[in-house]
Amino acid sequence: MRRPLQVILLALSGLGLLHASLFTDMCLRYVKPGMRPLLVVSGFVLLVLAVAEAATRDSHTRGGGSYGAGPHGGEPRGVGPHGAGPHDPGPHGADPHSAVPHGTEPHDAEPHDAEPHGHDHSAVPRVAWLLLLPALSLLFYAPPALGAYTASRQPAKVVAERDGFDPLPRTSPLPITLTDFTTRVQQDRSLAIKGRTVQMSGLVTPVAGGGSWDLTRIIISCCAADAQSVKVRIYGSTVPPADTWVSVTGNWHPGGKLGTRSAPVAVDAQTVKRIRKPSNGYQDALPFPSG
Repeated sequence: MRRPLQVILLALSGLGLLHASLFTDMCLRYVKPGMRPLLVVSGFVLLVLAVAEAATRDSHTRGGGSYGAGPHGGEPRGVGPHGAGPHDPGPHGADPHSAVPHGTEPHDAEPHDAEPHGHDHSAVPRVAWLLLLPALSLLFYAPPALGAYTASRQPAKVVAERDGFDPLPRTSPLPITLTDFTTRVQQDRSLAIKGRTVQMSGLVTPVAGGGSWDLTRIIISCCAADAQSVKVRIYGSTVPPADTWVSVTGNWHPGGKLGTRSAPVAVDAQTVKRIRKPSNGYQDALPFPSG
């Protein structure tokens, strides 16, 4: 890859990272907030590398480079110290080809001067230019945050097993996360969730067939590549638009045996209210206030 393209790629990648992490909140679409300082540092490092690469290239150009020089940086190949050409006699009138034994090809006599033919290693592979696309996308068109499209194409996250549960607060409606609701429904043998009015929040994910939809939280451990979804099926409400953030109040939807894996993770909705979109929704937090 030629140096001008290297400089451009480094500079664009650095500017894209700084644009996404330092000057906007765009990076929070793809990583956790704790990763933001590392992205800022990475952007500055890429810019420094671009400047260093450009300075090295300028210095090399001012120095005249090695254009026309031999393989060891000396005089041009085929030109002797006194300007003699490849077929001119040497300084003592000797023919340089006279020392080559009969039946021996010239390239056998001078193996270190042989050059591969038909390969231009200074040319940039066409596929290398595709690297410009992700760099430019950070500046001009960044992919949207993960949402209903992603959640609808992956199964619900398997929640961890719990050995015991603390008593639930008497607050009604009871604010609860989707993960806690799931564990209470399928693991709490005390049936503490039975008959309780709960309040949860998340984004709307339509499901095939209609008549119900999923309240969803997308959780990431590091970045969007490891995203997993926690879902609660909602009944008794019209389906809001996909990717809408809502707060749902309702009761557990009966089915199976509560406190076991046969119990459905579902709610019969009483109210569904639209709420503000969070700056970072990649966590399963308590309900947001309605907005």
